[in-house]
Amino acid sequence: MPLTPERLQDAYRQMLVIRKFEETIRNLYQQGKIRGSFHPCVGQEATAVGGCWAVRKDDYMTCTYRGHGQALAKGLDVRAAMAEMLGKSTGCSKGKGGSMHFTDPSVGLLGANAIVAAGVPHAAGAALASQLQKKDNVALAYFGEGAVNQGVFLESLNLAVIWKLPLILICENNLYSEMTPSHETTSVVETHKRADGFGFESIQVDGNDVEAMYNAVESAAAKARAGGGPIYIEAMTYRLWGHMMGDPEIYRTKEEVAKAKENEPIVRCGKRLLELGCTADDLTRLDSEAEAIIADALQFAESSAVPEPADAFTDVFI
Repeated sequence: MPLTPERLQDAYRQMLVIRKFEETIRNLYQQGKIRGSFHPCVGQEATAVGGCWAVRKDDYMTCTYRGHGQALAKGLDVRAAMAEMLGKSTGCSKGKGGSMHFTDPSVGLLGANAIVAAGVPHAAGAALASQLQKKDNVALAYFGEGAVNQGVFLESLNLAVIWKLPLILICENNLYSEMTPSHETTSVVETHKRADGFGFESIQVDGNDVEAMYNAVESAAAKARAGGGPIYIEAMTYRLWGHMMGDPEIYRTKEEVAKAKENEPIVRCGKRLLELGCTADDLTRLDSEAEAIIADALQFAESSAVPEPADAFTDVFI
C-alpha cells in the first residue's frame, strides 16, 4: 500500500506517538518511577515508521535496545509498551523484560535485544524458516552502525547471500557508536559498502525522510518475497538525545545537535504535509491525538498491577 498523503498524516501521528512515548519515559525515569537502562530513539522515528509500515503485520522484525520506535511502529500496543516500562503485569513481557526487551510475536516483533548485533542472526533465522516453510514472509532487522564490526553480523551477511534469504537489513547510522564517532572505530564508515563486499544489493537512504524509508523498504520487501534475496539499507539519521539517560554528551557539541534538529524527521514530515495541503490546524490536531494516546497508555500502566512474586518462575525456559 503506497504512502498516500492521507497515510502520511497517519505516519506523522505515529512518529509523534513515538516521540511523546520517549519524552514520557524520560520524565518517569527522572521521577524515579522507572529503573534500569533507557536508550531513547528521539530523532530516529522515520527509520522506524517508514520501515515497519512498509512490511506486513505477519512479517518478522528484530531491533536493538533503542527499539521502542520500531516496536510501536510494528504494531506493539502503546498501553502494553508503557506498562512494560513501569514493570507491570500488563506489559508486553509481563513486566519482566523492561526497556530493552519489548516482544510481541502477534505483530511479528521477535524481540528487542540488549546485545549489539544479536538481532541480525535472529532475523536471518526467521527468514530461513520462512524460506524453508515456503512462506512469503520477510524478516526485517534493525541495528546501529556500531554493529557492523561484530563477528555474528558478518557471518549472517555471508549466509544471507549464499542462501538468498528474504532478509532486509536496516542500519540506522546515527554517526555515533554509543559515545564514539564512527570514523574512530570503522575503516569504511559508509556501511552499505561493506555489505557490497558480501554480494548484497545495498543502498543508502535519507533516514530522516519517512517517505524515502517507506519506499526503500517497500521495494526491498517486494524483491525479497519474490526470491530475489537479501537487501541492505543504510539509513542515515541522527540521535538527538544522549546514548542513554545520564549521558554527558561530551563527544559532540551543542551546535551540532542544534543543527541536526533542523533536519529531524517530525519537522521534515510536518513541512511535507504542509506542502501537500495540510494546515497548521491539521498538524495541531494530529499532535493532540498522539498526546491522547500517550495519556491513555500512562493511565493504563499506572493503574495496572505489578507481577506476583510467583510469576518470576513463569515463561522461563531452560
